[in-house]
Amino acid sequence: MTRQLNLVVLGKQGAGKGTQSQRLCEIYGLIHVSTGDILRAAVKAGTPLGLEVKSILETGGLVSDDLVNRLVEERFAAPDAARGAVLDGYPRTLAQAEALEGILGADGIALVINVDVPDEMVVARLSSRRVCQECGTIYKDADPSAISGTCEKCGGDVVQRSDDRPEAIHKRLELFERDTRPLLDFYGSRGLLVTVNGDQGVDQVTADIRAVLAARGVA
Repeated sequence: MTRQLNLVVLGKQGAGKGTQSQRLCEIYGLIHVSTGDILRAAVKAGTPLGLEVKSILETGGLVSDDLVNRLVEERFAAPDAARGAVLDGYPRTLAQAEALEGILGADGIALVINVDVPDEMVVARLSSRRVCQECGTIYKDADPSAISGTCEKCGGDVVQRSDDRPEAIHKRLELFERDTRPLLDFYGSRGLLVTVNGDQGVDQVTADIRAVLAARGVA
């Protein structure tokens, strides 16, 4: 695993970590590993783990850390993971971080990138977000499709999701502080953590991350 380039991207909801993760995958030829993606992919593929996930989701249950960890391990065993991955939204907790270390080895992670933004920016970004219920296209509240309520791409309904309302966003920020903030200390103690300013243009954030990677000699 040590020959792979494995990066972990951390950050609050709305920090832009998903966008940066996708860019890093394109730049360095890595796969994008996010919890939601691997859950959906496993269910669609009908693998034994996927069938287990499907059964849990159909009964309204929560997918356990153990099952998510097994799915991540399965994903890393796939041929397209040979060059490495950008992990986005995983690990979320210390237990998952320890499991990932077991999957990849103690030196299996090259760098952990924390995209840092202030809470007020998270609230502003997410509360202004509108999403097409059909194709998933994201709009800002001032975009024509958001104002009209009709997606310009597919004609679907454009709405504000319930978890993008301010009260729900504050709850998600509390969960980040409780569950994910300890990961910064975990990876910091291992000398793997770098923090970049997410309160700037998308291109500049990408440039800052690439500069850090270059300085570390890991990409």
